[in-house]
Amino acid sequence: MRRPHDRYAGRQPERYAGGPYGGFLSPARGRLPVSPDSPNPSSGRLAPLPLVEAAGCATPRGKDVMSDSSWTRVPSAPPTAPAPTGAPGSAAAPAPPPAAPAVTPSVAPGLLRSLEPLLRGWLPRQRWFAGKGLPINGFRLAGATELMPPGGSHGPLGLLHVLVDVEQPGRPADCYQLLLGAHPLLPSALVRTALGPAVGGPYDGLTLYDAPHDPRLAALLLERLRMPGRTGRLRFTTEPHAVFPPALAPRVSTAEQSNTSVVYGDAYILKLFRRVSPGTNPDLELSLALARAGSRRVAEPVAWFESLEPGPGPAAEEPTTLGVLQRFLPGSSDGWALALASVAEDGDFRAEAAALGRATAEVHASLAAALPVRALGGEALERMAAGMARRLDETAAEVAAVRPYAAALRSAFDDLAKLGAGTLPGHAVTAQRIHGDLHLGQALRGPAGEWVLIDFEGEPARPLAERRKAAPPVQDVAGMLRSFDYAAHHSGNGPWAARHRDAYCTGYAAVSGTDPREQPVLIRAFETDKAVYEARYEARHRPAWLPIPLSALARLATSV
Repeated sequence: MRRPHDRYAGRQPERYAGGPYGGFLSPARGRLPVSPDSPNPSSGRLAPLPLVEAAGCATPRGKDVMSDSSWTRVPSAPPTAPAPTGAPGSAAAPAPPPAAPAVTPSVAPGLLRSLEPLLRGWLPRQRWFAGKGLPINGFRLAGATELMPPGGSHGPLGLLHVLVDVEQPGRPADCYQLLLGAHPLLPSALVRTALGPAVGGPYDGLTLYDAPHDPRLAALLLERLRMPGRTGRLRFTTEPHAVFPPALAPRVSTAEQSNTSVVYGDAYILKLFRRVSPGTNPDLELSLALARAGSRRVAEPVAWFESLEPGPGPAAEEPTTLGVLQRFLPGSSDGWALALASVAEDGDFRAEAAALGRATAEVHASLAAALPVRALGGEALERMAAGMARRLDETAAEVAAVRPYAAALRSAFDDLAKLGAGTLPGHAVTAQRIHGDLHLGQALRGPAGEWVLIDFEGEPARPLAERRKAAPPVQDVAGMLRSFDYAAHHSGNGPWAARHRDAYCTGYAAVSGTDPREQPVLIRAFETDKAVYEARYEARHRPAWLPIPLSALARLATSV
């Protein structure tokens, strides 16, 4: 689940262009040395794998790049009883589509049966697994594609792409993307990524592990992204202008929450979405729209891959975005880290805040030019206000500290409903595509002082269809204003927050022509809704941080 300001707990993570809660850049200012526990730490570079392309599939050949002395055998999981007839895993995985029969061999029966005991122990330990604390009722194999079958001239190493539905009580099944390496032995640096040895099925006797952590398999995935085409149900797309420098050393970012990201040298960042839904992910959709419109405020996508649902024709295929490769931003600075440094010194960050406001307005203008904009009528605003009021009631029922403010806060949503009904004067309200999860951690300042916004995925905990809906741009503004409050409260510097909130709004107004401070009904409603969400989250996960949103709620309860 997405955590509000989760990365803001006093540590300075790496930054990269893309990924939940912003990108991460190493202290080396964009240069990414191989970590000491890498399988090949001495060189920091991975020799490119020779490739043979057959029917659109890039398959490495040649000997393993690691010596056998560095490999470790992982203990086997306890044996499990075979699944009963008709249970998940008792039938073959989906066969490859007729259009590509030679690309993806049909994965043998028993794949899911061999994966199930491994997934039950491994999935709940992953940070991106959304169903923590709930039992797993079962699994369903939604898709399996061998990007590199084990065996043959390339040795015993294999790479398997899996989409698996996880069923848990009280919630719809979630579909997760897994990239699994397969090898009889693992190097010591990869043991921590192991699911365990497969017992039975097509990978019997091989240890399965999280493939993005293996530089060889991460390099293979980059090579596959370079070549547009189909591999079974997977479709790889590359922008025509993309240039791929040779020998880009891959490494997995350790700061991800909802996804997995692999940084390739100082050129690219690949975000692998873990919990996926049918449809185009807004991180691809919006970043691509901005880049193609010529916006300088985005790390443009250069390649991506999707899963296509089988159907009678192309029109029936609903793509599921699985991964996006974007330009890496070397030498960038984290907006959150810059703000914290300014707060600590009681410094003047107003010029940067104003520039960030201008960048936000430019992104909104570019999105409005590239994608549809619509006026929000009275009924739409009333429904929006009702949803906000419902979230307030649910939070007040759960968080006792919110209850003293609930009645006064409800007036913010009542005013929004009146605005929709036309009984309260105000500006016309429009809805368009927006960032959807904007805060200081989603902004990078480049070496020349330019701001770039990243991670247009929206809130991963929300359904994809909801994240793709149009919304008033002031929703993004409210998110950024709340982020300035979070930064200031780390040092108890309320005046700093007020100064920089104003500077941000001034910068936004200079480009958009609309000052958020002149839309008090909208900005109060959206900021209140955001602070209510924060209060519920902090009460559940970080009670020590609850005073931050409570302070905002106290202020918003008295502002009319």
